[in-house]
Amino acid sequence: MFFYIEMERDLLLLPQHFGPNINRYLRDKLIEKVEGSCSGRYGFIICVTEVKKIGKGRIREGAGLVTFPVKFGAVVFRPFKGEVLDAKVTVVNKLGFFAEVGPLSVFVSKYLIPTDMRFDPQSNPPSYVSQVSDEQPMRVTVASEVRLKLIGMRIDASEIFAIGSIKEDYLGVL
Repeated sequence: MFFYIEMERDLLLLPQHFGPNINRYLRDKLIEKVEGSCSGRYGFIICVTEVKKIGKGRIREGAGLVTFPVKFGAVVFRPFKGEVLDAKVTVVNKLGFFAEVGPLSVFVSKYLIPTDMRFDPQSNPPSYVSQVSDEQPMRVTVASEVRLKLIGMRIDASEIFAIGSIKEDYLGVL
């Protein structure tokens, strides 16, 4: 789920930013560029915790830019198949619902929802409602919190997509 990873990035700097505060400017630029981004290799980069080393800059010929290698430590969110997570529902429709786990969006298909839950298009907002008669019905609607299990993932170079299920024991509305 959450990991601490040491990473390295190259930052480009224009000559107008050279001066006594160059290290501070490089740190600020690194945080702006990296935090909140997604890497297919490491996952979602949540926070840069420390800048370990700023290397010597190399001038790019013909461009006037300088490339600085920067080594830093970061906290990343990397989901795995089979992991159980708590999520907040954002969209509900007749095909299933979308839920968010921090920066990760998870789709739960109607086939991965328990069979006793039916889609109710008449409710406002639309929701999935359990048909158990002896208890108060459980509802999956926008802003509901659910516990789900990741059953499939697709990782691109800059994005992570996931499919979840609430059809197993101890999963569902919280």
